[in-house]
Amino acid sequence: MQDKKPILSISGVTKRFGSSVTAVDDVSLDIREGEFFALLGPSGCGKTTLLRMIAGFETPSEGGILLEGSDISAVPPNQRPVNMVFQSYAVFPHMSVFDNVAYGLKVAGTPRQEIRPKVEEALSLVKLEGFATRKPDQLSGGQRQRVALARALVKRPKILLLDEPLSALDAKLREAMQLELTRLQKSVGITFIIVTHDQGEALSMADRIAVMEAGKVRQLAAPEELYSRPNCRFVADFIGKINLFEARVIGAEGDELHLDADALGRIALPRPEMPAAPVVGTVLTLAVRPESFRLGEGAGDDDVCIPVRMTDHAYFGGYSSLFVEGMTGQSMTVSVQNGPSALSGIKECDQLHIFCSKKDILILLD
Repeated sequence: MQDKKPILSISGVTKRFGSSVTAVDDVSLDIREGEFFALLGPSGCGKTTLLRMIAGFETPSEGGILLEGSDISAVPPNQRPVNMVFQSYAVFPHMSVFDNVAYGLKVAGTPRQEIRPKVEEALSLVKLEGFATRKPDQLSGGQRQRVALARALVKRPKILLLDEPLSALDAKLREAMQLELTRLQKSVGITFIIVTHDQGEALSMADRIAVMEAGKVRQLAAPEELYSRPNCRFVADFIGKINLFEARVIGAEGDELHLDADALGRIALPRPEMPAAPVVGTVLTLAVRPESFRLGEGAGDDDVCIPVRMTDHAYFGGYSSLFVEGMTGQSMTVSVQNGPSALSGIKECDQLHIFCSKKDILILLD
């Protein structure tokens, strides 16, 4: 995928509404041909506005949007080789499934003899063979979503845009549709760009994810990198569960930083890539994923040992979350795989020791 050329280039794009609201702030990124790309972030971060500019429903205040090298910033939506699937599906309730899917072809003046095979192919792609004569009110939410997908795909756009397409579905169906969308994207080979606020959705489907905050892209990376190597506190806190610790620099020696890290105590960690070592007194953030902690009696040379008191726990089937409090009063979460003796004999208010390897402690500079 990395050697694929960009199909879409967003260059210095800013979108302002009036004089006081900047919804998208100087965003630049390339989206590759055949890629499943996600714009991820909380409500109001600018991801939907950016998607609407790609679709042509909004015009950038600054910057350009290039599709295969041609600037489409001012091209009307109906003249762009992109299609959009909306959060509400927007299927026509008075039309059959067949007519819903065929609508765009008819508007585009496709010859009648070509419409049926194209519609049947699109319905086959989304596994709705045999549903052509049904009306939307005879379909489940997941089936209506598939109709919307078929209608968007039938004209074979260069890019398919998906605006929170699964948010109206229940949890089990949403998970099934995530798998369906990834299968569909690989099957048709079209570039998919999805907007979502659901980190699990983005992590499970996308080849790369742009995490947005306040109109800016904070990090652009593959799901594994976002989870294991977030570049800032916002991304670390937004992607998955994480424990955050304030740490003060007390010295530097060679490639190591010496830190006073609250509940973690005084530790030396490899210095992250930076122009120069931070000065003494600089405050940084350390981060540890709950699954990087473990319970035990002994620690290796590379481990940090933390005395804690258990305050609560929650059972999630395959794992349990232990909520603990360090000696400085800081709350932490520890994930433990459930098994016959995983939490044997442990109860609230027990004094425990948890451990983590230094290599699992992230230093966040922002």
